[in-house]
Amino acid sequence: MSRFRILREIWLPQPRERVFEFFADPRNLEKLTPAWLRFEVLDPESIQLDAGASIDYRLRLRGFPLRWRSQIVIWDPPRRFVDIQIRGPYQEWAHEHRFESQSDGTLVIDRVDYTVPGGRLVNRLFVRRDLEKIFDYRTAALRSIFVRGDARAGPANPP
Repeated sequence: MSRFRILREIWLPQPRERVFEFFADPRNLEKLTPAWLRFEVLDPESIQLDAGASIDYRLRLRGFPLRWRSQIVIWDPPRRFVDIQIRGPYQEWAHEHRFESQSDGTLVIDRVDYTVPGGRLVNRLFVRRDLEKIFDYRTAALRSIFVRGDARAGPANPP
């Protein structure tokens, strides 16, 4: 089984605690996800992120409706947290979110390790391209929220 990785970094001119706080609010996930996925966190008001917490999502991937459940397996505020897919389109999915204080700001590091049905061919033809677009959007959204202060894209609880 082939394992694949997405690795992204962005520096934000905000303190680590403030950036982590934004990521710890499930309502903000929709702000970091492109509209074409029709991504929705189900019941975000009742979710308190911590080790063991589960989050349910609904989205459309290439026109197909999907349900996704992830679980927080590591919770180490304000340094990092890791979520894994419990139910969803991937055979395996582990997403580590790291936050490092750096140069009067925060370096946000996203590392996703995943496997897909169909292996390398499916990854190369479909999955990798989609994930790159999703993480490109995420980077641009974070820049809008934390660098340009775009109120429309701003956090549910402003930093």
